[in-house]
This record gives sequence, structure tokens and C-alpha cells, in this order.
Amino acid sequence: MNSNSGSLKTIYQIPGTRRGSLVDDDDLAVLKDVIYDDLALSAGPWRDRFEQQFRKHIGTRYAISVTSGTVALEIAIRLLDLKPGDEVVVTPQTFQASIQPLLDTPAVVKFCDIDPTTLNLDPVQLRALLTPRTRAVILVHYGGNPAAMQEICELAARYDAVVIEDCAHALGASYQGRRPGSLGDIGCFSFHSSKNITTLGEGGMITLNRSDWAARADRIRSNEVDRTPGPASTALGAPPDTLPWMKYADTIYHESHTTIMGAGTNATLSEVACAAGTVQLRKLPRLVRRRRQIAARLTDVLRGYPQIRLPRVAPGNEHAYHLFTFFVSDGAEARHALVTALDRRGVEVQLRYFPLHLTPEWQSRGHGPGECPESERLWFSEHMNIPCYPTLTDTQVSLLCSALQGSLNEVFGRRAVLSHS
Repeated sequence: MNSNSGSLKTIYQIPGTRRGSLVDDDDLAVLKDVIYDDLALSAGPWRDRFEQQFRKHIGTRYAISVTSGTVALEIAIRLLDLKPGDEVVVTPQTFQASIQPLLDTPAVVKFCDIDPTTLNLDPVQLRALLTPRTRAVILVHYGGNPAAMQEICELAARYDAVVIEDCAHALGASYQGRRPGSLGDIGCFSFHSSKNITTLGEGGMITLNRSDWAARADRIRSNEVDRTPGPASTALGAPPDTLPWMKYADTIYHESHTTIMGAGTNATLSEVACAAGTVQLRKLPRLVRRRRQIAARLTDVLRGYPQIRLPRVAPGNEHAYHLFTFFVSDGAEARHALVTALDRRGVEVQLRYFPLHLTPEWQSRGHGPGECPESERLWFSEHMNIPCYPTLTDTQVSLLCSALQGSLNEVFGRRAVLSHS
């Protein structure tokens, strides 16, 4: 979302993120291999390879690919089997897909305010929201900066609540030497074209360690009924005129079920997408290194302006810099002036994300202003995002740094000279 939308540019020297990754000859080569192979283009060896490599990278027993990060979250929430009276605690500082599937459940949603130093869910605020009815906590590692997972997981464990990590920003980050997606109970990743790697526009992954959940997630994404298998039954007698290799021959025909939870869907990530994913995953260290290089240059420009505050990265953590964020401490007018000055200099500013408890769908569920005061204050008065992605050229990065410094000087005066001793 942009400020002063009535007078903004339409063409930018430094556009907001269109592609968060680099697609090059390596990707084209593997796509050619898939296309000219004789194998099926769905549910084949490339999917197995991508999932195996991904679970090894994250450090979980299972990685289940799906067609988008949104679908990953939808399936993760389905695994909770939410019932009337169940409660789910969520962050307001994220994209709508993180919690939108909850609109289709009977659960009571509670918004937990954010830590103003990280924009991540605040464990101090979480403590007051957890009850014996809490079934899950859904958090996001905002911008690629890992949330306070030890505190959050310890609090959730007191109530046997499931922790779902929205890791859409966090591929390439680390928390105390571990990967996001392995820290809670379920991790959900996005491979949208704007993310840190892409499976050619859309794609997602679910990471987890529980075998029963993995089996259910696999059935759901494979267009099978979401069910709990029961013992074999002979009540139906022999199957009608089927050959042994037909789908509904003997074994499945006689399978009974103790519980039917719902319908499955076709969320199979194509072989072409999975092949691209294997190449992209190999590039990830280089792509994240480039993001960190750009972030370091932007940080150097911002350092020295007392009106600017940078997010805190906890010791032992590594930021993936999916988003580059900072805060304008002088309030809404100064923030607006800075956005406008950057826009005039050809930098597209996208403020991410509008507090979800203030959106129409959640206001219709009884949420509204004052529920998460830190989230509201920061977004409406201080929050800034500027471009930071690996396909920016060196020339663009230099232009971005120059535009940022010029805009800061315009709004706040010449750069302050600080001692770095």
C-alpha cells in the first residue's frame, strides 16, 4: 500500500518487489529436462526430489509441496480440526492469507499485538490471551526476522496449543542455529514470485514432524478424502468386476473409516515447478547473501538519523531480509513526507501490512480499533518498507541509497554525524 496514492508515479527506477528471486539459465536447463522427458508432469520424481531436499534444508521429517503458501496454511489449519469454542491466537501484522482460512472455521480468533522492535507476535501479550480453549497460535517471521520462538513455544505448550509458523518471509533465516519451519509444530512456506525462492510464480510447502498429520496433508493435497482409516471390512462382499490394478479394487473397496473429516483437493505442485524449486533452493544462499548486502548498505545510510529506528534482530538469529523495514519516530507527518520524497526520486514504497483486525472481514467478526495498539500506531505513523531484493542491480542499489539519503536530508535536515566508537 502506498501513501498519497493520488499523485504517485507509475514507473519507478527502483520498483517494489516484482520478483524476489533470480531465474536464469540454470532454471531453463532443468525445465528443458522435464519437458523433454517421457515421465508424467505431475506427482513424479521431481516432486520427491524437491521435498527431500527441502526437508533436509529445514530439518524436519516431512516436507509436503502444494500449489501456494495460502494452500499450505489452509491445510495446516484443517489439521487442527477446529470446533465451536476453540480459540486461535494470531498476529495482526501479516498478509491476509496467514489467517484467512480461519474465516471458514467456527473458532474464536484472538489478535495478539506485536513487539514494536520486531513487528513479530509479542510473547508478553500472548501470555494474557492463552486459555485452556486455545488450540493454536499462528505467527509470522515478519520480513524474515525470526520471532521469539522459545518463549512462544513454551507458552503454547502449557496449553497443549499447536504453533503454526508462517515462514513465507523466512526462507534463508535462522533462529539460534535452526531454520524457521522446524521450530514450531507446522511450518508453511510460499514460493510466490515475490518470495526468496520461486517455483515459477506460485507454490508452497508444509513442514512438520508428525506422521499422522503428514499422511493427512498428503491425502488432502492428493484429492483424496481426509479420513482416519479403519480396519478392513467384508460387509460389501466382492468388488464388482474389477481387475486387481484398478483404483477401487479389493483393498480400497473394503477399507472402512472411523472418521471422515472432509473432502480433499488437488493441490499437487507440478513437476515443472518442483524441478525449478530444486534449482532455486541451491541458489538460496547466494540470493539471501545479496539481500543482506543491500540491507547493509541501506542500514548504513539510515544510521546517524536520530529520527529513524531499525528493527531489532536477536543475538544468535539471522535475518533473511525478505522485507527491509525501518521506523520513522517523528510521527505520521514525517513518515508521509519521507514516502512522498522517495516517490519523487523514483523509489516505490509499499507498506506491508495493514493491521488485519481492522479489515472488513475481521471487523465483521467483532474486531476493531484499539485491539492491537502497537500494530495500529506503527502502521499508521512509523512503519516503512523500501525495496530490497536480489535482482536489483548495483546501479539501482546505488540510486536507492542516494534517493534514501536525499529524502532523509529533505525531511530531517543534513545527516547527523555520530561517533561509531
